[in-house]
This record gives sequence, C-alpha cells and structure tokens, in this order.
Amino acid sequence: MFFKSFIQTLPVMMGYLPLGATFGILYANLHLPWYFGILCAVVIYAGAGQFLLVSLLAAHSGFFEVAIASFLLNIRHLFYSLSILTDIKHFGLTKYYVLFGLTDETFAVLKSHQASLKLAPKDLEKNYLFVTLLNHLYWIIGCGLGIFLGEYFRLNPEGIEFVLTALFSVLTLSLLQNSTFKMPFYIACVLGVFGLIMFPRDNFLLLSILCGIAILLVLKPWIFKKA
Repeated sequence: MFFKSFIQTLPVMMGYLPLGATFGILYANLHLPWYFGILCAVVIYAGAGQFLLVSLLAAHSGFFEVAIASFLLNIRHLFYSLSILTDIKHFGLTKYYVLFGLTDETFAVLKSHQASLKLAPKDLEKNYLFVTLLNHLYWIIGCGLGIFLGEYFRLNPEGIEFVLTALFSVLTLSLLQNSTFKMPFYIACVLGVFGLIMFPRDNFLLLSILCGIAILLVLKPWIFKKA
C-alpha cells in the first residue's frame, strides 16, 4: 500500500519540491532563523498561506492582519474536509492528521484514485495516511532545501511559482477524468471566467467560493437529477 501511495503522489512531489524550495528561498531573504521556516512547513503546511506569510512579514504586518488574511485565503480547506468526512468517519486517530494535511493537491490525489482503487476500509485508511504523509514530507524537504539555497546561494525564484498552477491543473484533469459527476467542474469553469471579469482581484478566490456554494445549493435538485 505504501508503494501504491508513493506512485500516486509522484506528480505532487514534482511540484512540491521546487515550490517548497521557492518558499524557502523567499523566507531566507527575510533573514529570520532557519528553523522557523521549517516549522512553518511542518505546522502551517499551506503553500499559498506560507507565501502570503512571507509577504506580510516583509511588509511588517501585525499578527491580526496575518491571521485574518490567512483565514480568508485558506477557508476553502473547510469544504475539502467536509467532503471527505464520510470516507474517514471509521478511521482511527489517523483521520485527524488526514484532515490537517488536506491540501488542494492531496485532496485531488485522494479523490482521483479512490474510485479506481476500490480499497477495503482498512487499506483505504492506510492509503489516505500515506498519501497525506508523503505529500507533507515532500513539502518539508522542499522548504528546507530552499532555505539552504537561499542562505548560501541567494537564488532568484522568479517565475517558479507557476509550478503550483501547472501541478493543480494536471491533478484537476485527472480528477475530472475519473469522475462520473462532472457538472460541478463545468460550473466552476464558467464561474471562474465570470469571476476574472467581475470580481476584484484581491477577493477573487473568496467570492468565487461563496458564489460556487450558492449556485450548487440553488441548483442541487437539478444537478443531482442529471447526474
């Protein structure tokens, strides 16, 4: 099961190592103790959230500003957690770690392979744990590598942040390919285009999530009838 989980997470590893290194390089430029950067990777474990943290620290923002901005940016993870509660309700203590480590990419990997693997409940728990743990380790290693490179080589990370966009695009297409319920994806695409035109750039993600929830609630009877 560990080897199967490792194979599943290879695309995430290819994205998390360079992206984590980018965070590490940016963090090193703040000239803060290196171990706080590693602690961020272990405890915060949120790519966009950690990049936001670096920006806010560089701007000398206060704790309240950091807390509010981080909450708004990462509120989407609440919906990921709600969507897998049925899958993990019979898990042991591992379910708490799975919920903690449920990043965008981990969620996509778990959901895209769940139907095809057809695992027994005990094997499913191991799969969820190994996928979550491996992705977390990739991120920690990437961040640590970036901090080392940033401290000693002063590398310029400009442009490498696109790795996250490319990674999530691949995982989204994989999830779509293995799903028989595609209507939410089409709604999200239309809403994304609409949001890019109509929503303020700073609030695009939050407004898109709220609108998506409202649309799915209103159209729920029709969507499930068509599914």
